[in-house]
Amino acid sequence: MNILLWHVHGSWTTAFVQGPHRYLVPVTPDRGPDGLGRARTFAWPDSVHELTPEQLRGEPVDLVVLQRPHEAELAERWLGGRRPGRDVPAVYLEHNAPDGDVPHTRHPCADRDDLLLVHVTHFNRLFWDNGGTRTAVVEHGIVDPGHRWTGRVERAAVVVNEPVRRGRTTGTDLLPALAGAVPLDVFGMRTGGLAEHLGLPPERCRTQDLPQAALHDAMAERRLYLHPVRWTSLGLSLLEAMHLGMPVVALATTEAVEAVPAGAGVLSTRPEVLARAARTYLNEPQAAAEDGARARRAALERYGLKRFLKDWERLIEEVTRG
Repeated sequence: MNILLWHVHGSWTTAFVQGPHRYLVPVTPDRGPDGLGRARTFAWPDSVHELTPEQLRGEPVDLVVLQRPHEAELAERWLGGRRPGRDVPAVYLEHNAPDGDVPHTRHPCADRDDLLLVHVTHFNRLFWDNGGTRTAVVEHGIVDPGHRWTGRVERAAVVVNEPVRRGRTTGTDLLPALAGAVPLDVFGMRTGGLAEHLGLPPERCRTQDLPQAALHDAMAERRLYLHPVRWTSLGLSLLEAMHLGMPVVALATTEAVEAVPAGAGVLSTRPEVLARAARTYLNEPQAAAEDGARARRAALERYGLKRFLKDWERLIEEVTRG
């Protein structure tokens, strides 16, 4: 099939395009948010094709995967008047937890009868007000990076984009106390100046932005993975850390309580508990290795790529045949 989707979420798309279809990704001259084209820092197969809006006009499309509210209008215009959900089958993929009047936040696709609303976690489906729109959940899948954990660097890895701007959402305000227990290496976009912003010595909170392949190697060298995020759908970096064989120390919020089973790390709503757990892993590398191995087994079972693609194949067939 020919599946049209925008390059919105690089990690999720990397897993999705491992399927058996032809994937059409819009590209514009400026490679802006509506036309990023193929990923430059993720490994995508040759089945992913960049097409300009002009090329899309005459392109046969079997399914549109919408991920942002304005994409429906873009798709109709770029597909020469073909309306997603009416003239071509469509699903709306919701990556995010609701933001605003939670738990009364109404989804932009609420009460639609022309598409399927697909959530990436059961938490998201529960907390969004979906109205009468038919919904489904396809949990995340990860392209397995392999069991790379060495833990040789006695620091905690944190992966977060824009921690200064996002503040309490990503648990940035919790980092000073956590950095008192274990030195942090914070990876992600626009992390520069974080230590200064938090009033921390640079050595206690180092930052770096790396492409995915280099990021996985860097994460796996750290003793543990720290996930202080208060409110998110389910950070793919958390699942990637588990695939790498890292023990997890995370806030027990949103879908994390489902993703990290007992014995794979420490979950708590009390930051002081997380600080103690991080210090324990720092001082006990054998415990970190054992819990990390359990984290990897759990992640492979629940968030493996084969299960993810199988679930999507079933859903795609249902939507397109319907």
